[in-house]
Amino acid sequence: MDDLTQRARGWSVGLVGYGEVGRIVAEDLRALGLRQVLAWDRKLAGPDAAPLREHALAQGVRVAGSAAELARGCDLVISAVTASQAVAVAAECAPALRAGAWFVDVNSASPGAKAQAAAAVDGAGARYVEAAVMTSVPPYRSKVPMLLGGVHARELAPALQALGFAGARFGDERLGIVSATKMCRSVMIKGLEAMVIESFSAARAYGVEDAVLASLAETFPGIDWEKQGAYFFQRVIEHGRRRSEEMREVARTVDEAGLQPWSASGTAERQAWVADLAEQGVFGRRGEPGFARSADWRVEADRLLGAATAARKTADKD
Repeated sequence: MDDLTQRARGWSVGLVGYGEVGRIVAEDLRALGLRQVLAWDRKLAGPDAAPLREHALAQGVRVAGSAAELARGCDLVISAVTASQAVAVAAECAPALRAGAWFVDVNSASPGAKAQAAAAVDGAGARYVEAAVMTSVPPYRSKVPMLLGGVHARELAPALQALGFAGARFGDERLGIVSATKMCRSVMIKGLEAMVIESFSAARAYGVEDAVLASLAETFPGIDWEKQGAYFFQRVIEHGRRRSEEMREVARTVDEAGLQPWSASGTAERQAWVADLAEQGVFGRRGEPGFARSADWRVEADRLLGAATAARKTADKD
């Protein structure tokens, strides 16, 4: 075990972003025995702060007053915010980071955005590492498969593993490569979510959902489409806003490659539309039992269709 890996267990670790991913990482770091875990999220200063502060208090996580304040006190900063805020967070933290401190960017942003964030962090004398999280975090928690990229990535990988990130491995020294891997994967994964919601809901409206699912099962016999459909509806209803922002970064990635991002852009719109409905309370109240937890996707499809029909009637009257 090298010196950096040995020292990692004594680091102060800061989490910028205290959403689902940030809270999971906080729990796992504290369970591992880390004494100094800090957190900052814009919501911690807003009207919805109470549950987040209660979670931090229960876990022994210190709440910082800003991203810059957090950065000043940490050896390692992990940025887990929405994709649209990735560059802004790096720019806010950079001047406050200690010389040689580590900044790990796990946000689903384009290679171009990662280059901007890296320029801010490395330019301030700290060390930027991009991390591409390659699947959903909750089932794996901190052990989620994660590709690390950039000139400092190889050095940091063993230290992150020592901090419980067992799925973290070196990907490429060239900045943007692991993010491109994640973004191109998301064209398929997030696109499939959007297609299932559109296909299943339209089929439900026509009363042909059983025939559609039977046909899909015949074509793709290895997939339980009932179970997969329910899961996709749940994830998009609960996290559609974050997913839509990621897909706009995916579209940017595809555009940077010289292609028109028709699929990625359409997926971003569908995800954002579902997120809008969720914020309007179409699927129940966020945070209460039953929200985005139906085992039958038809329940959520009916709510979605009802909202769409009501919106169309209102538009027709106008």
